[in-house]
Parts: sequence; structure tokens; C-alpha cells
Amino acid sequence: QVQLVQSGGGLVQAGGSLRLSCAASGRTVMNYAMGWFRQAPGKEREFVAAINRIGISTTYADVVKGRFTISRDNAKNTLFLQMNNLKPEDTAVYSCAASDLSGTMVLSTLYAYWGQGTQVTVSS
Repeated sequence: QVQLVQSGGGLVQAGGSLRLSCAASGRTVMNYAMGWFRQAPGKEREFVAAINRIGISTTYADVVKGRFTISRDNAKNTLFLQMNNLKPEDTAVYSCAASDLSGTMVLSTLYAYWGQGTQVTVSS
């Protein structure tokens, strides 16, 4: 089993950048495919980005493609989400997740382990 602890996030103006981190403990993160999801107030959780176990395959939601970059450092057991050119509609609680499955998964139900969530607020 793996535990995920997130850091980063906060308040930024539109057009700005933030980087989220997700540190894993318990089992090495290399055993898991990883992803980022977000949930805005009054909305359902939505997929943001995913990366496979060794970090060579990534998938992005269309709304973040070209602005967000998911990456991982397996040596440091850490997942990242670099968010550039942020927009007010990116405001949400962002959560990292780990899956025992292979590949890049867009469905939240395929992820068994979740971080605590971190607030990202983008002001206009």
C-alpha cells in the first residue's frame, strides 16, 4: 500500500503558474500508474492528467492540454503537475492518485490510493 502526501497549490492570478507535488511513501511509486484529478465547487471530480509507471506515456484532459505537464521522479518517489497559463476555471481542489494498473487511466474509479487534496485558486 502507498500513502500520498500533496504539497503546492495556493492562490495565483490568471496567466500565472503553480506546481503541485505528490510524495509517496510505503511502497515505491514505480509500482503505480499515477494521475491528477480536480473537483470544483458544485461539480463532479474530473480527470486532469495521467502518467504511466515509468513516465514515458502521458494523457491529458483537453481543457489542460498544452498548459499542464505531468511528470514523475521515481528516484524521489514524487509526482508533479506543472500548471502554466492558469485560468479562473482551473480553480478546484486538486488530488493525486495512484493505481495498481498499467498505462494511463482517466477514470477515477481505477485509482485505489489518493492524496489529501490541495486547493488551487486562480483569480481573474
